Amino acid sequence: MVRGLLEAHGVPSVISSHLPQALFPMAVSTLGEIGIAVHADDAGEAERIIESHRTELGSGQLIRLRDEFEALQQTIGYRFRDRGLLEHAMTHTSRANEDVSGGVRDNESLEFLGDAVLGFLIADLLFNEFPEHDEGQKSKIKAAVVSTATLGRLAERLSLGDHLLLGRGEEKTGGRQKQALLADSYEALIAAIYLDGGIEHARAFVVREFAALVDEARVGAAGQDYKSALQELVQSRNEPLPEYRLIGTVGPDHRKLFQVEVVVNGGPVADATGTSKKEAEQEAARLALERLQA
Repeated sequence: MVRGLLEAHGVPSVISSHLPQALFPMAVSTLGEIGIAVHADDAGEAERIIESHRTELGSGQLIRLRDEFEALQQTIGYRFRDRGLLEHAMTHTSRANEDVSGGVRDNESLEFLGDAVLGFLIADLLFNEFPEHDEGQKSKIKAAVVSTATLGRLAERLSLGDHLLLGRGEEKTGGRQKQALLADSYEALIAAIYLDGGIEHARAFVVREFAALVDEARVGAAGQDYKSALQELVQSRNEPLPEYRLIGTVGPDHRKLFQVEVVVNGGPVADATGTSKKEAEQEAARLALERLQA
């Protein structure tokens, strides 16, 4: 059980025994004890994980380990009947790839479903909230509301990164803070809620999460053109127009993310990623506005 707990958090371990003549590693007697061995570099993390799941036993009765997703369920306001769905939604492909048993599934399929569920629910919400808007206006608001940058920020607000199950490599490269990874997991979470509780529970979650963004859209902020706003700001300061530079791309061709940097008055001010150059430029401009107006 302890070994499985460590593996679920990306800490490899092996079973060791202090029995000098034991033929099987799981032999137990009064002559020795069973131990879990981890790499020295992982020792501190292993102790933290075990301690966070430690529970007191009373009168010899076995008590179930604490649900590691309890805090997340409280944060999102939904309790899963099938908690395996929530674990599935939080499992990144890097974690699944490191599982030699082949029994761990990543959340990419849930992400695909969640993208569709979220798109439908947001479209339905905008249809009812903005009957006077034409198709183009609603599409513009929808694109801003469900952008990778927006979903990443919502995921951060839920501290979703703290609950992700990552492989060791992804963990070491800061996967818990990557906007694209957080956005994908956010969509997977929506799919998990939909599969576990149905469309109405998914709708309730989305309405709660996106209420503030819808209110912004009501006064025209959600569809704001941040690039135009940034241009107006620098012109008012008699500075050169902002420049946008593509500084990198990540991911396969069918899911490529673009990283763009915005340069103001000769110096880089902010950078952002998006599923298109336009989306990345808009998010970079938004971040630049925040910093220049602070």
